Amino acid sequence: MAKHIFVTGGVASSLGKGLTASSLGRLLRSRGLRVTMQKLDPYLNVDPGTMNPDEHGEVFVTDDGGEMDLDLGHYERFIDEVLTKDSNATTGSIYRSVIAKERRGDFLGRTVQVIPHITDEIRGRIQRLATDDVDVVITEVGGTVGDIEILPFLEAIRQFRKDVGRDNVCYIHLTLVPFLGPSGEQKTKPTQHSVTELRSRGIQPDVIVCRSDKPISDGLKRKISNLCDVPMEAVVSAIDARSIYEIPLVLHEEGLDAYVCQLLRFDGPQYDIDLSDWEALVERIDASRNRVRIGLIGKYTVKDAYLSVFEALRHAGFAYSTEVDVVQIPAEEVSELLAPEQLGDLDGIVIPGGFGERGTEGKVAAAGYARENGIPCLGLCLGLQMMVIEYARNVAGLKGAHSGEVDSDSPHPVIDIMDDQQEVVDKGGTMRLGAYIAVLHPGSQVAEAYGTTVVSERHRHRFEVNPRYRHRLEDAGLALSGTSPDGRLVEFIELPGHPYWVGTQAHPEFKSRPDKPHPLFKGLLAAAIERARLRSEPVTEPVIEPVITAAIDVVSETVS
Repeated sequence: MAKHIFVTGGVASSLGKGLTASSLGRLLRSRGLRVTMQKLDPYLNVDPGTMNPDEHGEVFVTDDGGEMDLDLGHYERFIDEVLTKDSNATTGSIYRSVIAKERRGDFLGRTVQVIPHITDEIRGRIQRLATDDVDVVITEVGGTVGDIEILPFLEAIRQFRKDVGRDNVCYIHLTLVPFLGPSGEQKTKPTQHSVTELRSRGIQPDVIVCRSDKPISDGLKRKISNLCDVPMEAVVSAIDARSIYEIPLVLHEEGLDAYVCQLLRFDGPQYDIDLSDWEALVERIDASRNRVRIGLIGKYTVKDAYLSVFEALRHAGFAYSTEVDVVQIPAEEVSELLAPEQLGDLDGIVIPGGFGERGTEGKVAAAGYARENGIPCLGLCLGLQMMVIEYARNVAGLKGAHSGEVDSDSPHPVIDIMDDQQEVVDKGGTMRLGAYIAVLHPGSQVAEAYGTTVVSERHRHRFEVNPRYRHRLEDAGLALSGTSPDGRLVEFIELPGHPYWVGTQAHPEFKSRPDKPHPLFKGLLAAAIERARLRSEPVTEPVIEPVITAAIDVVSETVS
């Protein structure tokens, strides 16, 4: 039977439940255990697909087309597993499922209530992941203890222990131990109140992970142990780390994984840990020798809106022992006139995905400046579309070229809605979503980067390169270097002779891993490092004076 770990949080949001859960997953994987993960989100949206990234962060897409919470990106990056739609459940999706059953008459006319019907649905979502191929299911409960909307989830995980047996469940509670400057002390009272609230819901935590900016002393651990009724070795200090990829090592040093394995009866030498690969990764991060500046030309202002792009760039940096300084540049502020001032000192550019009109002209201008000045540039989804528009306007001579999403009256809609999206009305979960195969042209830059001509990448879009303009673009010199297997859809573009001007209709950032960076981001970083090297080398001034003197001598002899 699979074991279950539930991670809850208290005191404040954004303490790092997702990273704590992911780090524990990594540690258990390093002990040879088969791990999968899940996020239970208390909001009423069915999924994050229609939520504003400035409010909620990026939408992470799974291979099977799920639009998921950004924490699933952390899960996949840390445990290196391909997750599915089942790894994210929201209050909205749970209520929708229960109401659908009620409409079909599945409840045989009984009154439908939060308990047991909603809680039963939640328990079913958790149990769905406990397959024969899994040893441990780690479930993160979103929100904080005390939130009204979280109550059904707490009741469900309380009941779940009765379903599978006490020895098969571990509750981990993440709290804050703040440092108060005036008193010069770390305070445990918020942790005590948070645990009291959790216990009032019938859940006694097995482990308490204490977030703080400084290590927690043994005295404070003992105090938390006594007042919260957990063993002292189950009080874990999780201090701020220099890199999120250092967190597994911090938690291992505190003994979190060893205690959890003891609790869940994973005993014996077969579960000894091997962290050598992860330690080597952290050493590479710490040993960065170079530095490059990459401009991210996006419409959203918060980092979380492009979280996977940031991480994929960092992963590529790890491979080259290079620190990547990502500069967020609002697309609305970029213009052809100001581009040299805004973009001239960059070593590379990423034009990420997005929707809507805002910032599109700035992205077009950035693509054009990168093309004309040899700056490595990678376009993702909408980014590819903006690169195509720029090339169509300024090289292929298609004046007024644009996307049908932005300008339905464009004389040259080089980007247009996909045929199977023409009649779609509902916005949620109806795009081209999930993993699709692409065939790359042999000898192309992208084929060289991947090392193969058949690849699979995740997608999330409604618009595509208009097939009516493909020949015009190719005749103007743009290489459409990857297509769908039937040749109908353009999946990759590149510009021959440019250091790196590459676009993909996909979202390759979702498949990048810290120890296995994505090939397209590695290609961008390699070109950016070379540009940074050339820019840093002193320019040798041409020797003009002797040439002028020689020319004067020749003229003088001719006159004589």
